[in-house]
Amino acid sequence: MSEGSKGTRPERVAEEIRKIVSRLLQEKVSDPRIGFVSITSVDLSPDLKNAKIYASHLGTEAERQKTFEGLKSATPYIRVELGRALRELRQVPEIQFVYDKSIESGTRVLAILHKLEREAAEGRKFSKKQKDKR
Repeated sequence: MSEGSKGTRPERVAEEIRKIVSRLLQEKVSDPRIGFVSITSVDLSPDLKNAKIYASHLGTEAERQKTFEGLKSATPYIRVELGRALRELRQVPEIQFVYDKSIESGTRVLAILHKLEREAAEGRKFSKKQKDKR
């Protein structure tokens, strides 16, 4: 990574970790417990020794729990692969997968907005019918 790259070193390394872990989960990790999971972000400590990998999962609570059990099980393999890919680091960060509910929350907000929009449209239809009866 060059000096002219934007962001601090931890930010640049965190983004690289996000890309690598996403690719590994799509192409290399074959644990059947891991469903559709999306790596949303990575928080890396300033000393580059600890990484929280935020993952989002759409599905039931039971499916999410199985997915995160699979991610925990795959953590040693993912760390080894990170070490191979990030040779410029003296030490591979300890990684921890954390559930990111932002996509789930966003989906819920959109559903509420759509419901309100439908209700408003129905209200306009109702009030127009009331005016027509007068």
